[in-house]
Amino acid sequence: MQIKLIAIGKTDNKNLQSLIEDYQKRLSHYIKFEFEIIPDLKKVKHLSEEQQKEKEGELILSKTQNSDILILLDENGKQMDSVAFSTYLQKHMNSGIKTLIFVIGGPYGFSEEVYKRANGKLGLSKMTFSHQMVRLFFIEQLYRGFTILKNEPYHHR
Repeated sequence: MQIKLIAIGKTDNKNLQSLIEDYQKRLSHYIKFEFEIIPDLKKVKHLSEEQQKEKEGELILSKTQNSDILILLDENGKQMDSVAFSTYLQKHMNSGIKTLIFVIGGPYGFSEEVYKRANGKLGLSKMTFSHQMVRLFFIEQLYRGFTILKNEPYHHR
């Protein structure tokens, strides 16, 4: 199985980018992982929030195939602790799917079309984090999940 993370807009904080790259490297020891950035839309001042979500949604959906499992990182998604998340990852790996895609939306969230296409929603916290921080937190949780599955000492119970 391959895991892919799709996000809108680049990370402009060098410190965050460095940490993201560190966890990506660590994660590569466990699974094939790809982090794909969809560039920010240009000329958004002339677009309503809904139009911006629609355009971002089209770009997100263009990066998926029908056979992919698409999980949205959404504030209203199911929340779980790290051990439950590792079990969630294991279930997807056992299911025989080829690609599991997680998506971090733009500043206004997801379009209706993306919600319709999604296979599930996952929430990281009731708190609000910047989109750039969510990338780091999520990749770290992926790494933590795999260390839990391998009974490695990274996660303390």
